[in-house]
Amino acid sequence: MLKSLLATLLLALPLTLTAQTAKPAPPATAAATPPPQVLLRTSQGDITLELYPDKAPKSVANFLQYVRDGFYDGTLLHRAIPGYLVQGGLYTRDLQPRRTRPAVPSEADNGLSNLRGTVAVARGADPNSGTAQFFFNLVDNRRLDFVGNQSGLTWGYAVFGKVIKGMDVVDKIAALPTRALGPFAGDVPDPLVLIESAHVIGEETPTPASSTAMPAKAGPAPAKPVAKKVRKAAKPTGSG
Repeated sequence: MLKSLLATLLLALPLTLTAQTAKPAPPATAAATPPPQVLLRTSQGDITLELYPDKAPKSVANFLQYVRDGFYDGTLLHRAIPGYLVQGGLYTRDLQPRRTRPAVPSEADNGLSNLRGTVAVARGADPNSGTAQFFFNLVDNRRLDFVGNQSGLTWGYAVFGKVIKGMDVVDKIAALPTRALGPFAGDVPDPLVLIESAHVIGEETPTPASSTAMPAKAGPAPAKPVAKKVRKAAKPTGSG
């Protein structure tokens, strides 16, 4: 009788230990959310951007809101400097600036560099003056990176995305002849390069609001370059 009871306990012991030490299966992890992508359809071809919300959350949210509002539809890539940058996002085909939302704080200190193919926030002398304008870096423009918070010159320009398709289109725009036109003393592509539409890939394209289809009240002329007086060293600027 005793031997039988002991054998029963020995058989049950491994099962008890197993039950005590077994760990629950880890919960299934949700798939990482892919970074947002934006398609710019221009009169020179399509450009696809991938954005960095993890590194530049305010700049990305600001840009996406303009895209979703239809703000960029019908605006120009109004500035092209070969070997430097292509800039746009504010002016209509009549070179009138549209009314923008309040400026966003600069995120130029996010560790991202102004390398070829990246997209950054254009601004005036104040580092925190960026609104709708952006620019494509045609080369590695490391001199536009954050160095320190002493001044607008050292603060740099906030990178918030990169071109993942259509860099050849950006290069083609940069290679167009340029001229002086409207408020600009030069660097306006000829012919004008129009952003026909902009939308977030995977989202239904909204119908642009009628209020964004008309030029807003003209603002001040773009801030003049604050860098060396050579054409290639002109800084990305923006009055809105």
